[in-house]
Amino acid sequence: MQNITNTSILNDKIELDIIGRVNSPYKEKFAIPRQPGLVSSAKGSITLSGDANNGELVRELEQFSHIWVLFVFHGTQEQGWKPLVRPPRLGGNKKIGVLASRSTFRPNPIGMSVVKLESIEIKDKQVTLYISAIDLLDNTPVVDIKPYVPYSDSIPHADAGFAQAQPSSNLQVTFNQQAQTALSEYSKSIPDLALLIEQVLAQDPRPAYRQDKHDDKVYGMNLYDLNIVWQMKGLTSIEVVDIMPAAGK
Repeated sequence: MQNITNTSILNDKIELDIIGRVNSPYKEKFAIPRQPGLVSSAKGSITLSGDANNGELVRELEQFSHIWVLFVFHGTQEQGWKPLVRPPRLGGNKKIGVLASRSTFRPNPIGMSVVKLESIEIKDKQVTLYISAIDLLDNTPVVDIKPYVPYSDSIPHADAGFAQAQPSSNLQVTFNQQAQTALSEYSKSIPDLALLIEQVLAQDPRPAYRQDKHDDKVYGMNLYDLNIVWQMKGLTSIEVVDIMPAAGK
């Protein structure tokens, strides 16, 4: 692995190695939860690579139930960054400084998520970390992993401005007959598919400006290799109308 040199620091630049990639059910940015932990059934893995694919790097890591994953926002990286952004928690109408937000459009496209560490597997010299409650796009590059330490990483009485409380959702998710039939078939290979769909949709993945408004649009979202088709029914209910292979699958 490359090291950070004095020359690179003097030039206000550093180089980071990708130490692994994420395997995730989220195949596109749309419908990814806006924070980790909101969708407990979202399961994935991190496959270590290069010099980091070494069992010694994860020795004793299984002692920790949760880990920090530091990663690159590769899905929005090419769009650059903005000094002002519109957080969904503020309805998408108010601009605030990007450093006062969790926006992906940052001076450096670095993200961080706390995820549950389910298990670690070393098989045929390949190190894989199995994780859950994720909010990570498939194939996300990972640049570091750290153990989550509750006594120092959790500050219960900290002030969090406009994001003090977890967003609540009163959306009810139902499946019509066609979707139920498809769900029965696909659940044979993806046992938690129904719960995953329900938890993702309960977060209302629509743009903030559409929320709390009547909306007749038919939406689709990709989970695993499936396209989940759904539509609002009034203001408080979502109906899944079909589940089919994603385009090109």
